[in-house]
Amino acid sequence: MFPTPVRVFLTRGIGVHRHALTAFELALRDADIEQQNLVYVSSIVPPHCLLIPREVGLEALRPGDITFCVMARSETNEPGRRIHASVGLARPTDPDGYGYISEHHGFGETETQSGDHAEDLAASMLASSLGLELDPEVAWNERRSIYEHSHLVIESLSITAATQGDPDGRRTCAVSAAVFLFS
Repeated sequence: MFPTPVRVFLTRGIGVHRHALTAFELALRDADIEQQNLVYVSSIVPPHCLLIPREVGLEALRPGDITFCVMARSETNEPGRRIHASVGLARPTDPDGYGYISEHHGFGETETQSGDHAEDLAASMLASSLGLELDPEVAWNERRSIYEHSHLVIESLSITAATQGDPDGRRTCAVSAAVFLFS
């Protein structure tokens, strides 16, 4: 059985190559997590799990480590097609409570739109688990204000990799990840 993660960091990357797998590898390199054996997990930030800067998290990784992450990934080979991959993170005020991570990826959204959507998803899941029911049709900025005034959500943020498909039709890949550390 694996221990509970004690730290988490966010990272993102973009890669372009004629082969899809290599474009994905280059996106992982851009995110500095290509040397890890990545295991995708779902959406829970454990209680007391510290959010740390990317640079600090990267220093803790060793090549070949089994590394758990929540990842969003999007690819295209259509010239000029807009792609995005975001993860959003929301944590409660109470450090004994757990938080949520969301993945959001697809086509057509800007970096800001995708990041806001991912952040909204994570914050909405957390708010719902804490008993705060909100209208999903209300704009994100209005719901963010309600979250801030409820004193239930301490922090929500996102990271996004967004780009447009390579003009020559090579595979373009965008990834964003929340990477967990056990020490």
